[in-house]
Amino acid sequence: MSKVTFFALAVLLSIATAISASAAKPNIVIVLTDDQAPWAFGSAVRSGQYREVPTAATPNLDRLASEGAVFRNFFCTTPVCSPARASFMTGRYASELGIPDFIPQPGHKLYDPKHEVRMDPDSTITIAELLKKAGYRTGLVGKWHLGDWTAPGNAKFHPTRHGFDYFMGLTGGGTTPENPMLEEEGVVRKFEGLTTDILTDRAIGFIQRNKEHPFFLCLATRAPHGKWLPVAPQDWEPYAELDPTIPDYPGLDVTRIKKMMREYLASTSGVDRNLGRLLDTLDKNQLTDNTIVIFTSDHGFNMGHHGIWHKGNGLWATKKQPPGEYHNGTRVISDKYRPNLYDESLRVPAVVRWPGVVAPGTIVSNTATALDVFPTLAQVADVSVDPNLKGRSLLPLLKGERPGDWNNDVYAEYDMIHYATASLRCYRTDRYKLVRDDHNEGCDEFFDLLEDPSENHNLIHDSRPEIQQKIQELDTRLRRHSPSR
Repeated sequence: MSKVTFFALAVLLSIATAISASAAKPNIVIVLTDDQAPWAFGSAVRSGQYREVPTAATPNLDRLASEGAVFRNFFCTTPVCSPARASFMTGRYASELGIPDFIPQPGHKLYDPKHEVRMDPDSTITIAELLKKAGYRTGLVGKWHLGDWTAPGNAKFHPTRHGFDYFMGLTGGGTTPENPMLEEEGVVRKFEGLTTDILTDRAIGFIQRNKEHPFFLCLATRAPHGKWLPVAPQDWEPYAELDPTIPDYPGLDVTRIKKMMREYLASTSGVDRNLGRLLDTLDKNQLTDNTIVIFTSDHGFNMGHHGIWHKGNGLWATKKQPPGEYHNGTRVISDKYRPNLYDESLRVPAVVRWPGVVAPGTIVSNTATALDVFPTLAQVADVSVDPNLKGRSLLPLLKGERPGDWNNDVYAEYDMIHYATASLRCYRTDRYKLVRDDHNEGCDEFFDLLEDPSENHNLIHDSRPEIQQKIQELDTRLRRHSPSR
């Protein structure tokens, strides 16, 4: 055999090997919604898991759930946009990254160019960087909210410096639900139409351009973050005449919360309709069987629960704000805001479809968190990660296994520095939940989740020895687990 022939065969073998390896890698699509409560998910409500809420019209999410796995106990680690997204993207707690609260963007009244907070690409590794290293083409459409890149000298913080080959979307944490200002091809301009639809158009375009190569797409929707209206007529139709069920809380502004609930759910249905468009694109391009689809949210949402609406930086939703000096045994620190680590703020919807790996209709009761997404995708892509990361791969749960040593405990945190001040740390087991506020005296909480799943009765001062013993036990775990202690 001549050297030329040998070299030609070697090249062909190399190409064939590369093609084979490429074909074996599943595409990965993440739909990361904004402010979506786990109860804003039709089949979850119909399952009986959630009460005191109306059933959302989410046929496409219901379809995805029926074709894959639904996590019933999936949590974020900080229930506010920027820190939640930082943890999701890196597999690290936001306090490790110096991101305690949401990041104000230029033009926001709290924006301070002398004290900017952002995720530094020089000291972090994102999911996008991880998958790019494994040969994926990477795209982010929508919301990033991990630091400004538009001000002079900030170019290094652009999403494309964090591993994304393609970016189109919001330059900060928010924009309008229609006719938004968005960045595309490095230019910020006004777009005509509904923001949810525009972002999905670009996500579909990314899939079509990269369908011949393994790709990773994160569609980070703006909705259902407020402002919720306008929405498309078909998204409003299920709620136009609805008298929604809402939580029963003393002094709640019922009229206001019912109005907000209808608008919020209509925005959620807009996300669902566009999820359907995305799934149809995978079907039409024969990509469904080799694509992992993950649907989740950055954090949960309260809509009248505990007398508040919003998330970890909850706002009072009672006619008289706040309802007295103490709220369910916890001191009130603001007449407008209620910093919290309630389950409604921490728990998020999570659905994973992976044909051939995840059995349709799988229900996962084990507890998992946003920290687990990073190591899971690392295992999918066969890329090694820092062994000191707190998260763990979800593959055993997705495959239907029930590991006997799976730890269901959750550690969560939130340092509220905007509008009110709190330093919240939480440790949650299947049965109990301890919340410490190291900044505000009288704001610690302890709940028995078996007897009080709605977290209405604070037992922090309960004198029963068994309760005080559990408080001390969880306090020890909390302080051992906290990265900031």
